[in-house]
Amino acid sequence: MRRRFDEFVEALRELVDIDSGTFTRTGVNRVADRCEARFRAAGWEVERIAHEPLEGDGARLGDIVIGTIGHGAPRVLLVGHTDTVFSEGAARERPFTIEGDKAYGPGVCDMKSGLLGGFFAVELLQEAGALEGSVTYICNPDEEIGSPFSKPVIHDRAQAADAALVLEPARSGGRVVTARKGVTDFRIMVSGRAAHAGVEPKKGASAVLEAAHKIVALHALNDRWPGVTVNAGVVEGGTRPNVVAERCEVHVDIRAPEEQALDRTEREALRIAESSTVPGTTSVVRMAANHRPMERTEGTAALLEIARGVGREVGFEVDETPTGGASDANTTSAAGAPTLDGLGPIGGDAHSPAEWLDLGSIVPRVTLLAGLIARAGEVGGRGLVPGRAGEESTWS
Repeated sequence: MRRRFDEFVEALRELVDIDSGTFTRTGVNRVADRCEARFRAAGWEVERIAHEPLEGDGARLGDIVIGTIGHGAPRVLLVGHTDTVFSEGAARERPFTIEGDKAYGPGVCDMKSGLLGGFFAVELLQEAGALEGSVTYICNPDEEIGSPFSKPVIHDRAQAADAALVLEPARSGGRVVTARKGVTDFRIMVSGRAAHAGVEPKKGASAVLEAAHKIVALHALNDRWPGVTVNAGVVEGGTRPNVVAERCEVHVDIRAPEEQALDRTEREALRIAESSTVPGTTSVVRMAANHRPMERTEGTAALLEIARGVGREVGFEVDETPTGGASDANTTSAAGAPTLDGLGPIGGDAHSPAEWLDLGSIVPRVTLLAGLIARAGEVGGRGLVPGRAGEESTWS
C-alpha cells in the first residue's frame, strides 16, 4: 500500500473534484462510472441498478453499482457511498487541495477516501494472492439521505454475508464504530380550523397550539429510557398573526441505542402524535426515515478482535466507539450480519467546508481493511441482533 500511496491520492483527487451531492444525479453517476470502471479492470462481476422513482417520490437519484469477486465463504460485504451532502458547485469552489499532511475538499473523508479504500484493499489482496472466499461491494448513491433507494438492496445482500464492513471515516484517534443508535424520523401534520384571532377566536381550533402541546410531550421522552433522544427540529404552521392557525407540521427525530428502547419510544411518540389536546384538531403521522439500531453483537466483537490483531501486526492500536449517528451499518446489522464500521481513513469536520483527511492514515487504514477482509472467516456465527432484526417500522 505504501507503494500505491501516490496513486491513491491522485484517484482521490479525481473523485473529490466531482460534485456528487445526493441530488446531483449526473455527478453521482460520474462517481459511479469510476467505480464501475475499477470493478471491471480488476475482474469483478458488475451489476448496475438505476433509480426509477414512483410518481410523487421526488427527484431521481443516482445508480447503485455492485461488484462481486470470488466464490464461496467467507462472504464479505463492503458498503461505501458515492454521494455527499454538498450542493452543486462545491467542488469548483473548494477543489481537492493538500496542505501539509492533510487533504481538503467536499467529501474527502465522508466518504470518498473510504469508498476508494475498498477498491485498493481488495486489489492488494488480489496482488498478494490472498483473496479467499467472495467479496461483494455495494457503492450506493443515497446514504446521506438515509439510503431510501439502496437500503433494501443492502439489507438483502447483508442477509447472505458472513461479515459486513462499512467504510465510513474512522472516528478520532482511528477508532472503529461498533454500535450506532437507531433513528426514526417522522412528521406530524396537524389540522385545525381557521378563524379571526381578534374577532371570533373561539370559532377556531389552533393547529399551532396543538403542535406546541405535542412538542412539549415529545421532548419529555428524552432519557426516559437510557440513551434515548427526541427532538422536534422543524415546526411550520400558520399564515398570519391575526389568524387562528389551520395547519401545522412538525418534524421529529428519535434516536435510541437499543431496539427495545427505540420500539418503546416510537410507540409512545405515536400515541402523543395521534392524540389531541386542543378540541377540533386532528393529526396524521407519516414516517420519513428509519434505521434500526446497530447493536454491539458477538459477531461485531469478533470482527473488532480481528481488527486489533491486524493493527498490532502493522504497528498501531485499534480502539472502538459507539456513535449517535446512523449509517448503512445499521442496515447490515439489522439484517443479521456481524458489522464493523468506521473503517475508512481518519478525517474530520465532515459535512462542513472545512472537511479534511489525514493523509498519513491512508496506508494503515487500507491495510487494516485488507487484513479484515482476508481474515473475515475467523468471525464464526452471524451474531444476530436481538429484537426485531431486519424488521422495518409499520408506521404510515
